[in-house]
Amino acid sequence: MNIKAIDLLVILLYLVTVLVIGIYLKRQAAKSKNDYLLGGKSMPFWMLGISNASGMFDLSGTAWMVAIMVVYGVKSIWLPWLWPVFNQIFMMVYLSMWLRRSNAATGAEWMLFRFGDRHGAGLSHKIIIAFALLSCLSFMAYGFIGLGKFIEIFIPWKVIRAFLPFHLPPAYTAHFYGILFTVFTASYALLGGMKSIVWADMLHYLIMVIVCLSVAAMAYMALPGADSLPVPSGWANLFFGKDLGLDWSDRLPAAAAKLRNDSFTPFGYFFALMAAKGILASLAGPAPNYDMQKILSTRSPREAALMSMIVNLVLLPTRYLFITGIAVFALLYFRQPGISAAIGADFEKILPAVLNTYIPSGLLGLVLIGLMGAFMGTFAGTFNAAQAYFVNDIYLRSVNPGARNRQISRISYLSGIVIVCISILLGLLAKDVNSILQWIVSALLGGYIASNVLKWYWWRFNSSGFFWGMLTGIICALVCPHILKDTLPLYYFPLILGISIIGAVGGSLATKPTDIEILKTFYRTVNPWGFWGPVRKEVLKNDPSFSPNNDFARDLFNVALGIVAQTAITAIPVFGILKMPQETLMATAIFLTSSLILWKTWYKNLPHH
Repeated sequence: MNIKAIDLLVILLYLVTVLVIGIYLKRQAAKSKNDYLLGGKSMPFWMLGISNASGMFDLSGTAWMVAIMVVYGVKSIWLPWLWPVFNQIFMMVYLSMWLRRSNAATGAEWMLFRFGDRHGAGLSHKIIIAFALLSCLSFMAYGFIGLGKFIEIFIPWKVIRAFLPFHLPPAYTAHFYGILFTVFTASYALLGGMKSIVWADMLHYLIMVIVCLSVAAMAYMALPGADSLPVPSGWANLFFGKDLGLDWSDRLPAAAAKLRNDSFTPFGYFFALMAAKGILASLAGPAPNYDMQKILSTRSPREAALMSMIVNLVLLPTRYLFITGIAVFALLYFRQPGISAAIGADFEKILPAVLNTYIPSGLLGLVLIGLMGAFMGTFAGTFNAAQAYFVNDIYLRSVNPGARNRQISRISYLSGIVIVCISILLGLLAKDVNSILQWIVSALLGGYIASNVLKWYWWRFNSSGFFWGMLTGIICALVCPHILKDTLPLYYFPLILGISIIGAVGGSLATKPTDIEILKTFYRTVNPWGFWGPVRKEVLKNDPSFSPNNDFARDLFNVALGIVAQTAITAIPVFGILKMPQETLMATAIFLTSSLILWKTWYKNLPHH
């Protein structure tokens, strides 16, 4: 066990600092609903961007990325397209600006701006609140149990048992840590609202930069050369054909078994489907969680776009310095008893096993803060989003529309306490409801895409279409795993998409169009491209000076170039640590060339306000 008193002291100092931030910003947050939920829309874009990136540096995602880096090698850079990682490029190029122009406080309020409140338009509002609250609570419950298990590896029960006035069976250690950190995180988020979350994320990101650079430097020095890693041929190659072509069977049978179990074969077809799904998910815009709340908190549409750009620049290079560093340690020392015994056949245990064995005291405390802080940032941001939906879209809309500031403040605290209690309860039940929750999240995201793509680009799409598109997609995604057992969810995604498109289009055409005045207001304000012909005609009839958005081709070009730049900036630290100078220079040249073109085709064309 590598953890020492200095590591525990470093962790305690961090926790106290974060709590002080929350207490200091409490008065500012209490000024108004906007100050609490959106930081008064006064924070600079770079702070919100770093905060967003900090929250995305999540614990379970990082453990998974380390596992796939060890097994898939440099090709693992493509696998986060499953999420998809490039949705931030779509946000940067145009979607963040479109979203911010609405001036809404939440995704549900945006629904009223898009569809109005008549002819059953409340259906879209209600289903998005249900979606947002359910997904927020699910993510918080997963985070709860994941963090508890992670801390338990480093700080076993025997280390802290002597300091506690009560006895607890060792089986509940993870739950104890989960409750402790969940309550702590909720405290600073509850006190200072969005501003305290952003400031705590800034501190966390600074620590992560130190951690990532330190781990990367240690791995670079430990690696004699690119050829010294015990990996199969093709491991260090970014590109692939129809098949992966990685044969681990002689070197590491457990890795060969993981490749088989992942079922990402044939990899070329899997990649094509993953990219197609990713593009559709990106066209839909952000899900109604902390990502959307940060965009709505920016000062202007221009700053919303710049915020999404910052996320790409600060998240990927630092994260991959850390991931590649840990993977190098794992591969160099895999056969040593400390690593192989801790991992067994579960490659997601590589991260804690390497940290526990090879990271020196003092730095280990910072690493734990970095990975705990990622949980705390994600949890606090998701918690703030759940509060926003409860206060803004349930309490102020249906219970007490004329509420004064003091009442809003009180209900914010009360709803926060209830949300935390529910997420802890779900976390405690996670062993039993894990599979159910997992499918709720997968189903919600599967059913989310069709309706949320159409809402931006097609004028005839209405609130009923949104409701039926979401509902049919969610039901289909819940049923599919029981009918298509042992099938990767990605492979039946086209079926879910097809059924939800039928629900969305059928639901829209079977009911009246959205009121033309509401559509005109939306179109004039957001000015999207897409199938808006009849609305554009009406707007131009009233206001001939209006300039419609004709940037479709340019936006498409910028998205494609942005994805190339994003992949290159991800590859630079990977090739650098693996001591592959030619590939590092090539990736750097591609990134710099793409950035220069984007500066001319994207940055120069951003609105000035």
